[in-house]
Amino acid sequence: MRLSGAALLLALAGTAASATAQIDADRPYRGRDAVTLASSEIELVVLKHGGAFASLTLASDSERLNPMWDSLRADREQGRQERSTGAVGHFVCVDGFGQPSEQERAAGMEGHGEAHRLEWKTEFAGMEGGVMVLRQSVSLPRVREALRRELRLPSHESVVYVRSDLESLLSFDRPVNWAEHATIGSPFLERGVTVVDISPNRAITRPREGATRAGLAHRLASNAEFAWPMAPTRAGGLVDLRAAPLESHSLDHTAHRMDPDAEWAFVTALHPVKRLLLGYLFRPSEFAWLQTWESYPQDRMLARGLEFATQAFDLPRRQVVSQGRIFGTSLYRWLPARTTISAGYLMFLTRTPEGFLGVDGIDWVDGVLRIRDGRSGQVIELQAGGELAE
Repeated sequence: MRLSGAALLLALAGTAASATAQIDADRPYRGRDAVTLASSEIELVVLKHGGAFASLTLASDSERLNPMWDSLRADREQGRQERSTGAVGHFVCVDGFGQPSEQERAAGMEGHGEAHRLEWKTEFAGMEGGVMVLRQSVSLPRVREALRRELRLPSHESVVYVRSDLESLLSFDRPVNWAEHATIGSPFLERGVTVVDISPNRAITRPREGATRAGLAHRLASNAEFAWPMAPTRAGGLVDLRAAPLESHSLDHTAHRMDPDAEWAFVTALHPVKRLLLGYLFRPSEFAWLQTWESYPQDRMLARGLEFATQAFDLPRRQVVSQGRIFGTSLYRWLPARTTISAGYLMFLTRTPEGFLGVDGIDWVDGVLRIRDGRSGQVIELQAGGELAE
């Protein structure tokens, strides 16, 4: 079934899921046009402008706590007008991750690429064999590329399957910068409580020339390699980065080269008191890097990026391409002339058992995600019968 100008509300009739498995393509979110996908387990809100995942909640959660960063609220707290871009929650940075050069800005390029600033076209929103499917596309006129994305949410699962294709409309090969800017925020992100876990990686702090930025201090040492999660501080000590500090007014970035020999890498965020776990599973062959962005102001909303990307830090394109590699790993992907490259990942949200303290490993085998906590010895099993094409 294809969209018309009217509201689209599709239910999976004739099954137990008929009351809960649905797509609503005409339900606004915070006054913005959006598409909502709701299985019997989770609900995902996708903005039409910018394509961002603005909200992800559990159907069984009476509080409906959304772990995603509410940047619109952050704008209001800082006395700014709410942003008009789709830089909300989890958004896509393509082609570009970070600020443009002086020349690019003069030519009309802005930060984090074009995709989150444009209206996305809904190609299809409907059911296919018991699976909710949303296909969207956006043309990127300044970089002459086209981005197409498909989301699949099975009616009884808490796992979203995401596949994106990036096509070059140019007649020469070029390096591209692409990041999935997944970001969590308070109240889900709570000081000393919410913990982030990352699969095996090699980590480094961001190079810094100054001590502060935007009024926030940098608590981490500059350009220092470390073993996750213990990072070196500017004061000469070590700090555990899993949880946000109990007290700080700080802003820091770290980059993590994911294991290049692994088929899958993961990043998760757990609120052990709310017993709520958000997670991503992605291929290091497609996204070699993970950047964590830690924005911890004293008196405003906290934010933390879990940004899997083709490059280590969100920096200007020329700087990234000129540097080329860190730890022997490329900081960009090649997009050959008139060719399409692809990337896919899983996103999940689930309740955790009492005493679950963090994630030490995730396996995806025979249609099941097995999420292991080595601290408590517990394992969560999620049905994950979908597929991600190579």
